[in-house]
Amino acid sequence: MGKTAAQTGAYLHHIAIESENPENLAKFYSSAMEMKSKQLSDGCWTCVGARRKLVISKGSNNKLSYAAFACQNKASMEALRSRVKLRGINILSSPSHYFHDDAFAISDPNGNLICFGVEEGSDAINANLHAPLQHLTFASLDVEMMVNFYVEKLGFSLSDRVLHENGDLATAFMTSNHEHHTIACFKADYNGIDHHSYEAGDWMYIRDWCDHFATQDIQLIWGPGRHGPGNNLFIFIEDLDRNWIEISAELEVVVDRPTLDWPQHPRTLNKWGRAIMRS
Repeated sequence: MGKTAAQTGAYLHHIAIESENPENLAKFYSSAMEMKSKQLSDGCWTCVGARRKLVISKGSNNKLSYAAFACQNKASMEALRSRVKLRGINILSSPSHYFHDDAFAISDPNGNLICFGVEEGSDAINANLHAPLQHLTFASLDVEMMVNFYVEKLGFSLSDRVLHENGDLATAFMTSNHEHHTIACFKADYNGIDHHSYEAGDWMYIRDWCDHFATQDIQLIWGPGRHGPGNNLFIFIEDLDRNWIEISAELEVVVDRPTLDWPQHPRTLNKWGRAIMRS
């Protein structure tokens, strides 16, 4: 039968994005997100911080190359591979720079490449600011289709839904472990990335990140605020390519609770004030 993604305890290990100017973008993440960058022989740039990793390749701005989820061990990864095969999902080669060679990838309904593997060693990197990479949020023309794929086929758990008055699905929050969401999806007029997020853990670290961004002359584009679903505190900035970056804190831990429904309303997205509504 295989294991669900949630049973493997998979977590977002790294993402790979495209940029028209990878070197400049790598420099931004080095300074803004306290990551060390270097260029690889294939031309990609890697940015590595304390439990946060990013790969940048030459291409179009604001485009995901792939997202990579680390499983607890090889056995759990193989169990997930078995589930994927049983559900008729085409298994692809993994392009990940950080996983063992037996990692695999699949393509979701919007064409996003999602990798599953086991981390090949770990980087012991010290940083002044705590914030591991935590979740990735998509924009999608069809959220229902994305939920069906991630929940029914891959075995993510559906933590929360946001519904329009007519019952149409506006947003879905899905998880592959105990965190409220590791993948989310907003209804939008395009398919692509909405944002990626780093989890600071504590409100005081949000303060420290804000002070750090001030020294870099990086302005907040949204927040501080508090989301309804997930109950997490947040701030948003954007990088040189205008990719949205969230720093989150105190994200809800979900253990065996039913899916919660929320109304599509500004106070759902931000309990404290202004909301950036997607639909």
